[in-house]
Amino acid sequence: MRRRELIGFLGSATALWPLAIHAQQLAKPHRIGYLHASTEAATRGNVDEFKAGMRDLGHVEGQDYVFDYRFAEGHFERLPLLAKELVALNPDVLLVGTTPGNLAARSVTSTVPIVMVGVADPVGAGLIANLARPGGNITGVTNVIAELTGKRLEILKELVPTASKIAIIVNPDDPNMPLQMRNAEPAARSLHVQLEPIVPVRGAGDLPSAFETAKRAHADAALRMVDPLVGALRKQTVALAAEYQLPIIYPFRESAELGGLASYGTNLRSQYRQAATFVHKILTGTNPAELPVQEPTKFELVINRRAATALGLTVPPSLLATADEVID
Repeated sequence: MRRRELIGFLGSATALWPLAIHAQQLAKPHRIGYLHASTEAATRGNVDEFKAGMRDLGHVEGQDYVFDYRFAEGHFERLPLLAKELVALNPDVLLVGTTPGNLAARSVTSTVPIVMVGVADPVGAGLIANLARPGGNITGVTNVIAELTGKRLEILKELVPTASKIAIIVNPDDPNMPLQMRNAEPAARSLHVQLEPIVPVRGAGDLPSAFETAKRAHADAALRMVDPLVGALRKQTVALAAEYQLPIIYPFRESAELGGLASYGTNLRSQYRQAATFVHKILTGTNPAELPVQEPTKFELVINRRAATALGLTVPPSLLATADEVID
């Protein structure tokens, strides 16, 4: 290359540098809104798992995307307003936990893509048309947790074979409550146990009276139903169960890890990692209507043998053999 041509080439390239820098500056990170019906503290581990999944897919928070949070802290009536606040921020996608959260998000937008997680029955709740082809702006991961209620009752009966009366700890405002009861009732009939008393828990202040009610009714054990506050109330529930000597089976492993008797259900953290895959596909151009909803393929049974001993229970060897984890 001649000297004059080289000087001209360098001059042209130098002139383009500011344009390239300007283009980089204009490339804004994606915006992801996160809505949950529970508290920030209760969902922190799940969100960390989601972000780890995003990193694995090449998305770094603060560089490739920004994350906006809204938590209803158990007050479901706040969810529509919180969803509107997130939509007003013009997100590229919403990550929404729990059935109440997704119902609220759907009520305020039909255009912003929504990735659901922690939803028991998205078809029954009216969130999607069907699992294979959701058909709207919502897709994601279902945990089918309500359908496992009967199985949890069976496990509880194995742990407490003399039980004839099982208390139900439930949030009556949760839309999954009827589905869980419908799933539990046939199992109760076959096991010859009564599902009573049904004690409502809408917040931390309701827990002590719930245990008092179960005690007065002479409940032999209890079933902790699924609702958005299971995580937020986990520590207090496990502590009261030990104080009142009430055997409880929980829907998520974190309760057993914290000292609860047993848990059976899906792994929420792994589902949040799955949710990152959906967000990645949407951010790279896939239509959520064409992304099949994923169902869990594995359910975990965790038994805390130390808690069982404290309750005066002996875990059957057959149950220990099938447990995914036994905590001693």
